[in-house]
Amino acid sequence: MFIFLHINYVIMSQTILSLKNVSIYQENNLILSDINLEVQKGEFLYFIGKTGSGKSSIMKVLYADLPLKEGEGTIVDYDLNTLKEKDIPYLRRKIGIVFQDFKLLSDRNIKENLLFVLKATGWVDQVEMNNQIQEVLDRVGMGNFATKMPHQLSGGEQQRVAIARALLNDPELILADEPSGNLDPQTSIEIMEVLRKINANGKTIIMATHDYALLLKYPSKTLKFEDGKVFEVIQKSV
Repeated sequence: MFIFLHINYVIMSQTILSLKNVSIYQENNLILSDINLEVQKGEFLYFIGKTGSGKSSIMKVLYADLPLKEGEGTIVDYDLNTLKEKDIPYLRRKIGIVFQDFKLLSDRNIKENLLFVLKATGWVDQVEMNNQIQEVLDRVGMGNFATKMPHQLSGGEQQRVAIARALLNDPELILADEPSGNLDPQTSIEIMEVLRKINANGKTIIMATHDYALLLKYPSKTLKFEDGKVFEVIQKSV
């Protein structure tokens, strides 16, 4: 069974994310209120809740697509309250983002998709870029697919490439927003295996999902989004 408790974690060393008395707004509409959260380096954290419960909204605040209007927040050593427009690209270099719909460039092959990201984030040495691309593709089991076009890949393969893209700049934190939302159950499990392996190697991951089956198969710290509030979920055997 699930027990729901208001969250309020104790600050520890190597804090990757801290939210204090945060409320999340879409324009002037209150989406979530009274969020207090600490995420430490190396954690795997689920955001779970129905579509429209606010999971994506809080993700957007974390990667500065929405402003933080109320409360205090820091992420990978950036203050979300005082973050300037010019600093957002630097923040996003320290955060890898994986979306539900992959967001691959359809007119470029996989290597060119990843090259685009590296060049946009300041890489210039071609040999180093080629090596980095091969390394991240190998990490997600896509090392032999560099010359494929996105449309030649299955949904699961495209999501693996999206995860590789998120790893390019060796981020401190990976935000995965419904990464299995467009995938069948077996492929969802394969993607989860990739993410868990990355986490086991030390990467901090926050994953938004509405799939309770994944949560039960791969249990970890979980926050439930419901009725504009956020609760910790403690799993106990009946």
